Amino acid sequence: MLKNNFFALFLTLIISVAWLRIIDFTAHRGWLESKLSRKIIHIGTGPIFVFCWLLFQNTGSARFLAAIVPLIITFQFFLIGIGVINDEAAVQAMSRTGNRKEILYGPLFYGILFVLLTIIYWYDSPIGIIALMVLCGGDGFAELIGSRFGRSKIPWSKTKSWAGFLGMFVGGWSLSLLVISIFIAFGLFPGNFADYLLPITAINMAATLTESLPIKEIDNITITVASVLIGHLFF
Repeated sequence: MLKNNFFALFLTLIISVAWLRIIDFTAHRGWLESKLSRKIIHIGTGPIFVFCWLLFQNTGSARFLAAIVPLIITFQFFLIGIGVINDEAAVQAMSRTGNRKEILYGPLFYGILFVLLTIIYWYDSPIGIIALMVLCGGDGFAELIGSRFGRSKIPWSKTKSWAGFLGMFVGGWSLSLLVISIFIAFGLFPGNFADYLLPITAINMAATLTESLPIKEIDNITITVASVLIGHLFF
């Protein structure tokens, strides 16, 4: 942890923006297709941001300072989405079809959830971190794997596949365990690795079932709500 939380805030902002701009640049140059760049951002942004929490001293203002980073980035998404900022690289990286207005749905909701979960849970409970990792790893891998191997469809949702269902569960479960184990190692959460296996498994299963429902545009919200609700049964 750094001794100065404002310096931690500055460093977190630099790391987060650099990560996004690198992916934006590669998508804009055509080195990554837009679908892949979207999911790389979706999967990677959460762990990078949460690991930056380790830079902060756990003071009363730390969670609010850390939340400034996703707040700034989310506000930028909003301005791009409504056309105030012209950023073609960001549009290419974060939209499915190249339409800037798509940023006002998934990416905008994604950023807002980062802000809320950071402020509400922070180090107080693993619920926030697990919910973010489910959102990042689970939802990210669901589309990546489902779009490539999703021939067999789920009966209750013709646009979703069993491959995507499996990708959602394994992606969220693995990322949740990885990040929580690191926070345990730093002494930020009590207990040991095994104590978190059942809660993480249950949370990811609930989120996976929620993601499999035929819901469009707001699945970032529904997945996170499911994760948080089940999380409160355990923590």
